[in-house]
Amino acid sequence: MPPPLLQNRPLSDLPARCEVLVVGAGPAGSAAAQWLGRSGVDVVLVDQHAFPRDKVCGDALIPDAHAALARLGVLDEVMQRAQAAGHVGCIGPRGGRIDVPGTLAVLPRKELDQILCRAAARAGAKMHAPVQFEAPLVDAAGRVCGARLAQGPQRREIQARWVVLATGAVPQALIAAGVCERQTPSGIAMRTYIRNPGLASRLRALDVVWDRRLRPGYGWIFPCRDGLFNVGVGVANSHRSDRAGHGSKQDVNLRQMFASFCEFYEPARELLASGELQGPLKGAPLRCTLKGATFSRPGLLVTGEAAGSTYSFTGEGIGKAIETGLLVAQALLAERGAGGAVADASADAAVRRRYEAALAALQPRFALYERANGINAHPWLADLVIWRAQRSARLLSRMSGVLNETSNPGTLLSLKGVKRLFLE
Repeated sequence: MPPPLLQNRPLSDLPARCEVLVVGAGPAGSAAAQWLGRSGVDVVLVDQHAFPRDKVCGDALIPDAHAALARLGVLDEVMQRAQAAGHVGCIGPRGGRIDVPGTLAVLPRKELDQILCRAAARAGAKMHAPVQFEAPLVDAAGRVCGARLAQGPQRREIQARWVVLATGAVPQALIAAGVCERQTPSGIAMRTYIRNPGLASRLRALDVVWDRRLRPGYGWIFPCRDGLFNVGVGVANSHRSDRAGHGSKQDVNLRQMFASFCEFYEPARELLASGELQGPLKGAPLRCTLKGATFSRPGLLVTGEAAGSTYSFTGEGIGKAIETGLLVAQALLAERGAGGAVADASADAAVRRRYEAALAALQPRFALYERANGINAHPWLADLVIWRAQRSARLLSRMSGVLNETSNPGTLLSLKGVKRLFLE
C-alpha cells in the first residue's frame, strides 16, 4: 500500500528548511517533487487543498500525457482506474464527424492528482496540505530563500534553497512572488459530471464539438469509467491582455454556452435528460501559450499552468504541465550535480538559464497551437477539415499526427491552411 499523504497536519509539523519547496501538488508540482525526491533531494511539497481534491478540467489524457506518466512510472496505475479510448470524435457544425485515432484515456483529476501526489510522497517528498503560500522570503541580496506559509490563522516560514511555484492558473501566488506578467487568464472552461450507465457502451470516444452557437469555443463529452461522463464547454482565448496584465474579456457566457450545447447536441441532451448530475457546473481559468508569467527570478522557478503550459486550441494541459515540471527538476539536478550546494549568483543564473532555455525550446509548439486556435472562432473550418478528412486517409493521418504532436496544427487547422486542404 502507498504511504498516506501527509495532509491536514498542523503547520508546526513543517520542517524549518529544505532544499526545494514545491508549491502546488498538481501534475507539474508532483512531477517535479517526485523527480527530485528520486535523486535524494530534500523536497517539501505543499498544496492549498487537502487531498483528494477536485480540479476543474476536461480530464483527457492524450498521447503526450501518456508519455509523461510513463516517465514518472505511474502510467499503469493511472490506466487501471482510467477509461481508455481509441479516438477523438471531431464533430462539425453541420453534423459531420471524423474519428481521429490516438492513445487516449479519461481519469478525473481528483483521482489523477492523488496518484501523482502519492508517487511524489513515495519518492521521498514531504507532502503537507492544506497549506497556503502567502509570500516568498527574500534575503538581503533580493534572492528568494523560502516562503511564508499559512494554515488558517497560523503562519510559518520555511527556508529553501529553491522555491518552485506550480500553483496553476489562478494568479495570486504569482502576484505575491512578483512574477505575474498577466493577471487575466488566457481562457475559461466549465464542466460537470453526469452519470448515465445506459449510454456508456454507445459514447466511447472523446467527442469535441464545434458550432456557431459555441463560438469562439467548443463543447466536449469525455467518458470516464462506470458510466460517468465529463461534459463541458471552453474558450481558449476568452481574455486579451497586454504584458502589464491589463486586458478585456470577450463577451462569453459559459453557462449559456453549456445550456446551448446540451440543447443542440443530441448526445449531450440525452446524457442530461436520462442521467444524473454528479455536482454543479464548475468553471476555471486557463493559462496558455507559455505566456503571462516571468519564468524565474533568483531562487524561484515557475512551472506548469502557472507558466502557461496549457495548449491553445485544444485546451490540453496535463501532459505539458508534467513536462515543464520535469524540466524544473532537471535544471535543479544539473546544478546539484555540479556541486551547487551554496546559493550564489553564478549557480542561480545557470539554473535559470537552463530552465528558461528548455521552455524556449517548447515555445514553437505552443505558437503552432495558438495559430490553430482560429478554428474555434471560425467553426466552418471544422466542417471543411472534417469533410476533407472523410475523403482523405492522408489528411486523417495528419490529424492523428496533431494529436500525437508529429504534425503541424498551424497549417492543418488555420485559415492559411484552407487552400492546402483541397490539394490533399
